[in-house]
Amino acid sequence: MYKHTTQIRVRYSETDRMNYVYYGNYAQYFEVARVEALRNLGISYKELEEKEGVMLPVLDYQIKFFKPGFYDELLTINTSIIKMPEARIAFEYEVYNKKNELINKASTTLVFVNKSTGKPMAAPDSFLKLLQPYF
Repeated sequence: MYKHTTQIRVRYSETDRMNYVYYGNYAQYFEVARVEALRNLGISYKELEEKEGVMLPVLDYQIKFFKPGFYDELLTINTSIIKMPEARIAFEYEVYNKKNELINKASTTLVFVNKSTGKPMAAPDSFLKLLQPYF
């Protein structure tokens, strides 16, 4: 299993009238965490798209809330890849507040898509090679 930690500070514009993080903003937080997790492995979304011709659209997104996040709070997002990808890659997320309390858990599934044909494809070998030491 591969794990990576990212921190995001909640901006005022990301909160609702209760000063809670608006629920829709978590999708963006998870995208940042996912991109940083892959970058830490040596995988760049930009290079995947431009050099490898691979897109990674989101197929599925699920989230369960336990507590709110608040304005100006530094949130810690733990991102995990729990199994080697094939034509799909699954990410799991746990978000903690400044008190180290779990505030939500989520998952996303992305599909490897050939940029020129728009059809699903197997994960590139270069991608799998970088993940191999964790499985």
